[in-house]
Amino acid sequence: MPLHPQAEALRRQRAAAGTPPLYTRTLAEARAADLADIRAAAGNPEPVGAVQEFTVPGPGGPLPLRVYRPAADEARTADPADPLPVLLYLFGGGWTLGSLDTGDAICRRLTNAVGCVTVAAGYRLAPEHPFPAAVHDVAAAAEWIAAHAADLGADPARLAVAGDSAGGNLAAALTLLARERGGPALRHQLLVYPNTDHAADTPSVREHDDPLLFNRRSVAWYWSHYLADPADGADPLASPLRAPSLAGLPPATVITAEYDPLRDEGELYAEALRAAGVPVELRRYDGMPHGFFAMSGVLDDGRAAQHYAADRLREALR
Repeated sequence: MPLHPQAEALRRQRAAAGTPPLYTRTLAEARAADLADIRAAAGNPEPVGAVQEFTVPGPGGPLPLRVYRPAADEARTADPADPLPVLLYLFGGGWTLGSLDTGDAICRRLTNAVGCVTVAAGYRLAPEHPFPAAVHDVAAAAEWIAAHAADLGADPARLAVAGDSAGGNLAAALTLLARERGGPALRHQLLVYPNTDHAADTPSVREHDDPLLFNRRSVAWYWSHYLADPADGADPLASPLRAPSLAGLPPATVITAEYDPLRDEGELYAEALRAAGVPVELRRYDGMPHGFFAMSGVLDDGRAAQHYAADRLREALR
């Protein structure tokens, strides 16, 4: 179907403003512009019960965490006898852009809608810290959450991981690493238009080259920063679709967008999970571009996708 009218309106605004693609800017410019665009499209931040920030030890130094408690939980103290489920959320940005602020609006909505403690984890960015630094950082965050769940008033037996774009890639990689290491146990994985193969040459990659939207050049630019050596892309922790086996991974929800170069590799990953015996629900949002999940303030389908994701997580974390 054609690009959704709401998305087309945003595209025309970019054209009228002469907005240059992120991949034509310096890293500092791209990082600032990316966050500004996300904040502008996310809408008003939803109030939650409480937000706390601190750091925990990581393999390359302290890792920043931001913990959200649901609004309905505002007056509730952390009670070990009545813990909440817990969600680890990983922001997107091509492993190169992004911060805890990038996913703030998403984390707030999921926290309230799921009724969970959400922990947003920071990780080292490329190219300063290329693969596999980010993977090991998010693994350290997951292990810390599982070990300190009681301090968060959370249930380590009801831990899920979620992420969008590069965050979805890291979430998928985390499930592979957790399986290899024997933990932490993950109840569910929510993958929103994830990168799953560095060398993907799918129809969606070839089709989407519009400079006013996230396109195949965007994808190549991010991978060029993330991989110090292109050969590293063969590692399943970089390209989860290349894993020899996906058996035994947690049940998954995969969200894709029609006008997204990552569409096909996300859907291929869902199919590969299903073929390996992993329960999967895949939902594509027609007419939507990459990034729509974070644009709930201006795209109705962004808001709908967040509600759908919350429904899936709430069911998984019962």
